Amino acid sequence: MATGADVRDILELGGPEGDAAAGTISKKDIINPDKKKSKKSSETLTFKRPEGMHREVYALLYSDKKDAPPLLPSDTGQGYRTVKAKLGSKKVRPWKWMPFTNPARKDGAMFFHWRRAAEEGKDYPFARFNKTVQVPVYSEQEYQLYLHDDAWTKAETDHLFDLSRRFDLRFVVIHDRYDHQQFKKRSVEDLKERYYHICAKLANVRAVPGTDLKIPVFDAGHERRRKEQLERLYNRTPEQVAEEEYLLQELRKIEARKKEREKRSQDLQKLITAADTTAEQRRTERKAPKKKLPQKKEAEKPAVPETAGIKFPDFKSAGVTLRSQRMKLPSSVGQKKIKALEQMLLELGVELSPTPTEELVHMFNELRSDLVLLYELKQACANCEYELQMLRHRHEALARAGVLGGPATPASGPAPASAEPAVPDPSLGPDPTKDTIIDVVGAPLTPNSRKRRESASSSSSVKKAKKP
Repeated sequence: MATGADVRDILELGGPEGDAAAGTISKKDIINPDKKKSKKSSETLTFKRPEGMHREVYALLYSDKKDAPPLLPSDTGQGYRTVKAKLGSKKVRPWKWMPFTNPARKDGAMFFHWRRAAEEGKDYPFARFNKTVQVPVYSEQEYQLYLHDDAWTKAETDHLFDLSRRFDLRFVVIHDRYDHQQFKKRSVEDLKERYYHICAKLANVRAVPGTDLKIPVFDAGHERRRKEQLERLYNRTPEQVAEEEYLLQELRKIEARKKEREKRSQDLQKLITAADTTAEQRRTERKAPKKKLPQKKEAEKPAVPETAGIKFPDFKSAGVTLRSQRMKLPSSVGQKKIKALEQMLLELGVELSPTPTEELVHMFNELRSDLVLLYELKQACANCEYELQMLRHRHEALARAGVLGGPATPASGPAPASAEPAVPDPSLGPDPTKDTIIDVVGAPLTPNSRKRRESASSSSSVKKAKKP
């Protein structure tokens, strides 16, 4: 009679050890025979990810039955390890001690070296690096017809071409080996000039009509001047080198001052343009009918440059805003301008924070913008007056020293007040002397001097406004 263990063995049921020991079988084991088996296999294969291990690292571990790790170490051949030599069972290629000759040598010297037996009888592999210069050969008739020169004899010309073939046109070596005792003493430039002159003559004579010629040209005069200049540069004294460096530094300073003057002139031109644009805008607004709304006026007014006074922000975003926010000065206005603006408003008797009605906000912002523009124009005018006065004093000093080309005038004191300066004729164009003086003599304005001048100009403007 079959027991429960036999039935379980026939149905391939792997129940718990307690059931196997008891020899009993349940109804669930017969109805669902695969559930417990899969559950057992899943319990044995899966395990929890250790704490501290990243998910990507854990995914690299073996967790799937289909992707079992190899039992033996495998080598794919593509890795960071050093590839070891794969020694086979084939025979090694034999090497042989054999003689060879170098085609570059003309003395027929015989040498020996190790070489593979399969390469016996082949040419020397390094013979292909033996490159020689093709020096032209001329006949007696060609020399008499085209190459004759009174300063050179035929024997000396033959000697030059023989050395050129021996030393591959290394003219410094040719000059060293040249026979100066038998022939006239020549320089390297003389040897080059004679050689390339003969090459050009022979190329012209032997050329086929209708072909493009590549005639070598050598300028001996330019080569002599170049070497002379290099010799002078090499033989400079330390004092001359220091003087040259000083002149180069002065040249850089002059160029920097010139760029700074150009930038200041551009800024001044922008301020003048902004002032003209603002004045024209005021005239247009006065002529316009008063029925139009201020919003339409703002939309119709011409575009004003950004440097014209203050550019207040526009609050056009959706939401509730206060008119007083439109009266706040933007962060681009510096503290110095803000203090000067407050001082000018106090002098004019205007409140610093009036009632923010629509009309007052618009007019107050325009007033402060015009005051800032006036402040910048006064600063630019003071800078120009200071520079003009400084250049005038320098011009007088140079005129007294006689640097400008005229006779030196004694420094007897300032000119009388009745004397008027000569006005140049505008039809003759700009005076080159003045341009030269300004470009070379003009001194840069340091930040400290500029701040002192700006503060002095602002204080002087305030004093002038206080006077009745």
